Amino acid sequence: MMALPVAEWQGRTSRLWAALDPALRERLAAASLQDAVRLGCDLLRTKEEAALVQLCHQAPTGKEPEAASWYREQGNREFKQGRYQAALRLYSKVCLEDIARAESHGYPDRLLPKVLLRKAECLLCLGRLQDAQDILRVLESKFALDRVMTTHLTRLKKLSQLKVKLHEKERCPEPAREARGGIQGKSEIWEENNNISGASSSLSLSFDAERGRHLVASQDIMPGQSLLKEEAFVSVLCPGESLPLQGGEAAWDTGATNADLYCHHCLRQLLASVPCQGCSYAKYCSQDCADVAWQQYHRTECSLGALLLTLGVFCHVALRTVLLAGFAEVSRLVGCSHSGDKDLQNPEARCKPLSEAPDAGAGTRGIPGCGSNGRYQSSYQALFHLLPHTEQHSAEHKFLCTLSVVAICKQLQAAGLEAAVLNQESRQQWSKPKTCEKTSDELSPELKTVAEAMLRHVLQLQCNAQAITVMQELGPGDGAVVNKKPVRLATAFFPVLSLLNHSCCPNTSVSFSGTAATVRASQPIPRGQEVLHCYGPHQCRMRVAERQQLLSQYFFECRCRACLEELESGVKSLVPIRNSFCCPKCQAQMQGEEDTLCCSNEACATSASRENLSCRLQDLQQQIKKALDLLRVGKADQAIKMLLKCQMDAGNFLSPEHLLMGEMEDHLAQVYATLGKWQEAARHLKKSIEIVEMHHGPSSVETGHELFKLAQILFNGFAVSEALSTIQRAEGILSVHFGPQSAQIQELQEMKACLSELPRNILQRT
Repeated sequence: MMALPVAEWQGRTSRLWAALDPALRERLAAASLQDAVRLGCDLLRTKEEAALVQLCHQAPTGKEPEAASWYREQGNREFKQGRYQAALRLYSKVCLEDIARAESHGYPDRLLPKVLLRKAECLLCLGRLQDAQDILRVLESKFALDRVMTTHLTRLKKLSQLKVKLHEKERCPEPAREARGGIQGKSEIWEENNNISGASSSLSLSFDAERGRHLVASQDIMPGQSLLKEEAFVSVLCPGESLPLQGGEAAWDTGATNADLYCHHCLRQLLASVPCQGCSYAKYCSQDCADVAWQQYHRTECSLGALLLTLGVFCHVALRTVLLAGFAEVSRLVGCSHSGDKDLQNPEARCKPLSEAPDAGAGTRGIPGCGSNGRYQSSYQALFHLLPHTEQHSAEHKFLCTLSVVAICKQLQAAGLEAAVLNQESRQQWSKPKTCEKTSDELSPELKTVAEAMLRHVLQLQCNAQAITVMQELGPGDGAVVNKKPVRLATAFFPVLSLLNHSCCPNTSVSFSGTAATVRASQPIPRGQEVLHCYGPHQCRMRVAERQQLLSQYFFECRCRACLEELESGVKSLVPIRNSFCCPKCQAQMQGEEDTLCCSNEACATSASRENLSCRLQDLQQQIKKALDLLRVGKADQAIKMLLKCQMDAGNFLSPEHLLMGEMEDHLAQVYATLGKWQEAARHLKKSIEIVEMHHGPSSVETGHELFKLAQILFNGFAVSEALSTIQRAEGILSVHFGPQSAQIQELQEMKACLSELPRNILQRT
């Protein structure tokens, strides 16, 4: 995920650390953030800076105008073959919004409308009507402004045809819109908390020595109830994995990352993207987002694109946090941390223990991050008071972070961007990217303050970074059944959300819309109980030893109910049993802690090497991947044969309840749905749901997503009665986790309305 710098830079700083005098290493290990920056300025030598410049060449962010024509041609090929999702992603890489900008980048005027027309047609095929309408409006305005374009009657005719098609598609689901209007009309019960911004009045802020700051239910809370709505103080889009769009060698990169598919400011999915005029990396969904981003932070970040990609998302978030806060506020809080008050090194040390009683919020004035009025805001002050755990981080890790933030600040100074960082720039200087204006090697006192704040934020992020996730389509995305999975879209700071402590058996669910987070109760929370969030390690996915190891990065030992039951009460986790190997002879569970596993059936006494079975599992996963690759290129029959063979092989050494067995059933359902064999698809997906329920529970979000897919399959197969009951169950689960106005709930409502409108003779047959 590239939270930290690239491996080459980590290796270089590690070697530099090892070569330091032991006494200097001790000084750095014990240094305050202020002293660490001072030492880092001396230790980041010209040789290291030159090496970093070379590494930045691996992440080019400069303009490559010739690529636009190539991406357009490849997009046209994918479109002609009916692979609309792949075509849309390739068109998204041609990020030119208007004729004037196209001209400035050498892109032919005559080709841009054709690209946008194709893109609009893709969006219509994918059912994204509002997005298609946005593109058509852009085209209409272009044709109206440019008289030359009006001579292209073919394109005007195509535009007219697409508008008619859009109107027809909009007219068709009108009953569904009325049906879902009932849900949209229901406003969620919400009363703002007087002491915690964005929080429900059903919560209160408390503190004790063991748990620190935390949120408690001040009244009984029902499943699905909204508890917190917060806009990220700062977010930075993570490029993520490249999505392959076509096979074989290519002149240009045909992979699309999140950086190509989502707005770098609001995180909305991109259509006709508006690119930054100074770099090829930043893209926006509108000119408004581009302008706001430029004003708030990108005018500083633009020329540093390659450096920020090289040093990782945490460094990028740290820089953007400082830019958004403004130097005056940064300087004030950094100054407070130097005043001898240790509260900012250990903010909770001064807090007097507060009762967990529901009215504890009345005493919030003693809690760091609260204003003088006792209100905890989603502000830079609250963010600054999040624990950096300076003493718990390894000295070598702090050294890496220190050199990285110092390198950024030196580059800011060398590029003549210090005035922008310190908010001393005039508006006239905002209009265009900066050019390099080399200044003194010595970092100014103001930029040392910026570096110190950035170092604090990088260290805070290890424990307080929140992943913003989005449900992203898998495969071509052109079928009647849409297969999605949650992927990390951005890394963000949410000061209020960060108040939630971890539990391996949480009582909340977090969802995202753009840069906003909503926390909902996933189960009943009685008055006085702590409100808990899962940081990743969940009791349904791993046993206690694995969870505790992963949670060590947060510098606490988890004492949640699930961990205590496994550690102290001797309750064994079902995770290793369900995800175990089974005996190749009698199919009983294989057991043992060492390399040699033995059959649990005493009458069998078969043994096998753990390493051998693990290799078989890896080979199986590779075969499944090949089968999915076959599906992606339209070879569904071959994909089915390969998946069925994988299923047979897996039955010889994996538990029938193993998650991979469920995944194979899910993949088979996907392939049969592609072929329109709805009954077969439903049969396999029901088996997948059984395994998912076993692992995650019947009311889990994972079960909800599987039921959503089953509803799509039953809907397309006209299994009306079963489809309606599945829709109702999926709706009940997903509305708890995502709220009644989420896109999935609306789609379920549309399916329900469509089924209810079917002629009576069809309903009777089904």
